[in-house]
Amino acid sequence: MNLILFDCHKNRENLLPLTFTRPVADIRIGILTIRQKWEKLLGQKSFSLTEEYLIGKFPATNDAAPALYINGAVLPDEKLLIAIKHLGALQSLHANGILIAFKTEKHHLNYENFEAITKSFAPIEYKESFLAIQHPWDIFKLNGDALIADFKLLTRGRKSQPLSDTNKLIGPIENLFIDEGGKVEASILNTSTGPIYIGANAEIMEACVIRGPFSLGEHSTLKMAAKVYGPTTLGPGCKAGGEMSNVIFFGYSNKAHDGFLGNSVIGEWCNLGADTNNSNLKNNYASVDVFSYREGKAIDTGLTFCGLVMGDHSKCGINTMFNTGTVVGVSANIFGGDFPPKFIPSFSWGGSQWLRTFTFDKSLQVAERMMERRGFKPDEADIKILRTVFEREEKHRKNFK
Repeated sequence: MNLILFDCHKNRENLLPLTFTRPVADIRIGILTIRQKWEKLLGQKSFSLTEEYLIGKFPATNDAAPALYINGAVLPDEKLLIAIKHLGALQSLHANGILIAFKTEKHHLNYENFEAITKSFAPIEYKESFLAIQHPWDIFKLNGDALIADFKLLTRGRKSQPLSDTNKLIGPIENLFIDEGGKVEASILNTSTGPIYIGANAEIMEACVIRGPFSLGEHSTLKMAAKVYGPTTLGPGCKAGGEMSNVIFFGYSNKAHDGFLGNSVIGEWCNLGADTNNSNLKNNYASVDVFSYREGKAIDTGLTFCGLVMGDHSKCGINTMFNTGTVVGVSANIFGGDFPPKFIPSFSWGGSQWLRTFTFDKSLQVAERMMERRGFKPDEADIKILRTVFEREEKHRKNFK
């Protein structure tokens, strides 16, 4: 039976700009992406049911075999897994207005029609609690629970590499896992507040202070004297330093110098210049408003703490200051003094005084140069995705000079 992770239309829109460049299931929360969680638990490769322009990089299947469809925004757990496995053909699992999963005998669905077709399936109400992301801020809000679950999933039956005696460990050693090639020296690790996972060939440099839950992805580096408050996730290939609190870097992004980042989500291939800071708390302690692509305006998150959401391939210069609830699209280049706008469209160039269109050719050159430094190169599928986003987001740049 094929495993297909689907995007609900409303959910994809609510999770922009992060879903401009990926299906919802490829969002990282905890240690793994949602796709990796399902594939590991079910022991098989998955396919995507998402917008057509993403299929070149995130393949669909044309196989007419029976298929299990799972909502890519839903995080797995053991009870939910049992309920999904018990679904029969043409049955669907729902909870709180969310379509969780369904089964079909034939693969006859596409992104445009599947939600309408599944309304005719026999519905089953799921009454247990579960985790699902519906807005970008849910990613850091739920990251602690997801990280703890992933830690258990990844470390079950495995033995950690030993912790060097140059370090100070506070809390149970069982909450620390160092994968093969991981390095930690002369740092303070507190696992009493949650687990700490250090991925393969990742490095925590000297004098770092970390409170779990925390995950450092493979080939990532935490720079010297960094201060990290959990729950925080650095995906693969990242370099990070300074002070961080409850942040998620999807992968291959940098915050290599001092500066504060809190309650934030950073996509892939981003770079935050030295002494970049964000506000995650308003001076009047009111709940934070964040721009919604679906609504076309700022909406109330209901959160007192909410920082920065940045799409893939965006960059900012030294001493950049981001206000509470700032949203940056894909391939933006931000610089200059004072606070830039709280909504910065994709392919923008500038800052607080003015914004211009970051031309596609020049933005692609920047992406190529950064990816080359990690041994990667954008392929035709990557370029198609970026070009589609550039064209779609012209409406948000229409007032640029």
